[in-house]
Amino acid sequence: MRIGELAKVTGVSTRALRYYEEQGLLPAARLGNGYREYDEQAVPRVAFIQDLYRAGLPSEVIREIIPCVGSEQPTGDCAGLIDRVRQVRDRLAHQEQLIAQRRQMLESYLSGAAAPAAMTRRDSEVPIAS
Repeated sequence: MRIGELAKVTGVSTRALRYYEEQGLLPAARLGNGYREYDEQAVPRVAFIQDLYRAGLPSEVIREIIPCVGSEQPTGDCAGLIDRVRQVRDRLAHQEQLIAQRRQMLESYLSGAAAPAAMTRRDSEVPIAS
């Protein structure tokens, strides 16, 4: 199938599909006229790539994961990928904690339970009217 057909079937833009090919994630054969031709495995592969991107994995990690899945014999250091994926997961968990702390701080400010330190005045700091 050609790139336009693959885009339509997967709901992924042709620009993204070209990017996947450029990143070594999605192989395409080139026809004599320069058109890209994709095999039947391209549809599930694009879905898998999309899932991994949504999970927060970068192209480099996705490129290493792809040979470790599917019906082919795994190639590369598939066991080492588990640690890399865990690192990404742990980074996401840390970011979630920071976001939760920031959200709680904003909720405290909005509810009036707390005020930013720079915004509070002590009575001695209030200027005396003349």
